[in-house]
Amino acid sequence: MTYEDVASMIESIGLPFAYYEFKEDVNNPIAPPFICFLYPESDDLMADNTNYQQIRPLSIELYTDNKDFALEATVEATLNQHGLPFTRSETYISDEKMYMVTYDTAIVVTASTEE
Repeated sequence: MTYEDVASMIESIGLPFAYYEFKEDVNNPIAPPFICFLYPESDDLMADNTNYQQIRPLSIELYTDNKDFALEATVEATLNQHGLPFTRSETYISDEKMYMVTYDTAIVVTASTEE
């Protein structure tokens, strides 16, 4: 899977999304629901002083004002359609008065398009 494939997959969910965070714009704030995603680390396959295969853990964070089981099911179905097994965790961000559901998975990078 390429980095572009991941962005297309997330875009297909139909929500505003950004890598890591949205840039602050006081004139155009992003209201939930929205998605942020990131590659927090690497877990590459290495041998003989070479990284043979790039493996990137991927976190997809779904933010909502209210608990939205249908929207969570959409995200989960999208991950399943793309053959990405995931774990799920949830927290309530009281300062922001919103829920964050995090889906953790990993991709095997098939093309190096990282900027």
